[in-house]
Amino acid sequence: MKSTLDPLLFLIDPSRADIEAHSTQIFSDDAVDDILAQSSFANSHSPVPAHRRPRPIATSPPNPYSHRSSVLHRSLSSAPSSSVLPSSQARLALLQSFSNITRATRHAAQNILSHPLAKPIVPHLPDPVRSLVNASGEWQWGSWVEKGGVGEFESARVYLARWARIVAEEGERARRREAQTLPSTSTVQETSPLGIFELLHSTVNLPTPKSSRDPEHPVDEIMWSKWFAEDGRPKVRIEEMKREVFRRGIVAKGKLRQTIWPFILGVYEWDVTRPERLRKWEKKRKLYHEIKDQWCGVPEVFDRPDVIEERHRIDVDCRRTDRSQPLFTTKEPKLQDGQSGEKGHHQRYSSISPNISDIGSQSPTNEHIDRHASILLTYNFYEKDLGYVQGMSDLCAPIYVIMDANEEMTFWCFVEVMHRMKQNFLRDQSGMKKQLSTLQQLVGIMDPELYKHLEKTDGLNLFFCFRWVLIAFKREFSFDDVLRLWEVLWTDYYSNDFVLFVALAVLESHRDMILRYLVEFDEILKYCNELSMTIELDTTLAQAEVLFLSFAQLVADIDRRKAEELPTPSTNGVRHRNSQMKSDNSVTTINMPTLSENLRELLHTGR
Repeated sequence: MKSTLDPLLFLIDPSRADIEAHSTQIFSDDAVDDILAQSSFANSHSPVPAHRRPRPIATSPPNPYSHRSSVLHRSLSSAPSSSVLPSSQARLALLQSFSNITRATRHAAQNILSHPLAKPIVPHLPDPVRSLVNASGEWQWGSWVEKGGVGEFESARVYLARWARIVAEEGERARRREAQTLPSTSTVQETSPLGIFELLHSTVNLPTPKSSRDPEHPVDEIMWSKWFAEDGRPKVRIEEMKREVFRRGIVAKGKLRQTIWPFILGVYEWDVTRPERLRKWEKKRKLYHEIKDQWCGVPEVFDRPDVIEERHRIDVDCRRTDRSQPLFTTKEPKLQDGQSGEKGHHQRYSSISPNISDIGSQSPTNEHIDRHASILLTYNFYEKDLGYVQGMSDLCAPIYVIMDANEEMTFWCFVEVMHRMKQNFLRDQSGMKKQLSTLQQLVGIMDPELYKHLEKTDGLNLFFCFRWVLIAFKREFSFDDVLRLWEVLWTDYYSNDFVLFVALAVLESHRDMILRYLVEFDEILKYCNELSMTIELDTTLAQAEVLFLSFAQLVADIDRRKAEELPTPSTNGVRHRNSQMKSDNSVTTINMPTLSENLRELLHTGR
């Protein structure tokens, strides 16, 4: 076989490793431009097979509600190349010159380092340079790809999609800065915090919703104190409080979240005085200790086989959850000799690890990790039908941090969170199946083109959204952004399932990359998994709000149209039939989308 690394090299009876090394396609600097240029026209020649060729954006399906197929589809139609300003041409020429210099330098370095005489010095070279060659002087393409963040098994299209996403995000930021200087065109456009979107011109002529988000002015101590009278009774309705938290968020500095979260979650009753609120809280605090006393200090329960199994699973999860937080990184103080009494007794039953031998094989623990685990074990006794399921520690840990290690408040806040998310942790996964099915239907009605693409790629199961929904994007955002996201979701201001609109917003933000470059399910799965820690929260929440408002408008319009299509009651049957025939001849019947009960439940709010 002929080597792709060296055109003059032919391999005879190559091994499997040689085949993989010498058959890997190495793209030149112009390969991306060539592929994009060749795939720009459907009928043009392309070296990529037709069934794997990047798809151009297809024409919209005949749906009266999706002229652009996507509510958040950005207007990418720019001025023709002939109208590019001279300054832009000069900039492009300069960048091309730099590219030529870089390519020539790289080729020279490759030729030198690949020579046999360079082998003795290769081990002493810096890592970036040494990664160009391996011990035999051949190209080490796999190492370069690995260090470039691609992964040796990742296809070129996934890498291309990631590259295109970065370019698109940079371009969107540039478009925002230049929005005011864009020349007017025949397309009606609107400038908003989400960028420049084409107004939806469809047969229904629905207005374009706008986001109400204002994260630059979060709820602070001054605003919060103004909402209460001297006796602690609120001056505003709970709906208004939740609306402001949804729009603004809560200021991160200080401990205001520690005060507001119990109100949002329903641990504290809203419309009562402070003494009444504290009296009811005292009952919940005592109830927590009654539940905890069912296992803490009771050896016959604590060491029961089923409890040991739960302790082990909880201990393993808690030792590796949010270990970057200061509370979970402090070292465990050693118990001094002779200090056996009450402290030793407490340590015996607060240490969740079933066996001392288990500790050495896992991450070290401390008092807060043990208390976090004890909260989850207590919940196991509180919610006996469900018990503890992996992933719950991810939901409990941030609450423990915000509540500053207050066990009682953390427990009851966690209970309220689980009231909202219990369906995600059912043993038969029926809750997750329902949510992913609802999200699938939501994609189908809001973005039919993306739905069809996922259908072609066997991606309608939406497994790449599973982790997003299961733990409410806990692994997709930084810790601080997770706190901001969760307090918005907990308000239930628009929908009890607003997390699905957040997931839809993420998909819509990357729809063009998915449609053009990702043609296999595993590529979409890998691409979406690698979005972790790259998603911009405020933009995503604003897009999710616009998507919900658009969905609500669409549902209302569908219901109105279906009501108008109902026959008008008439006492004269013949006259009614004649008028119906005239109506059928003069009006073209539009096949209206069917809305399932799951979709209609997305409009429900309040618990």
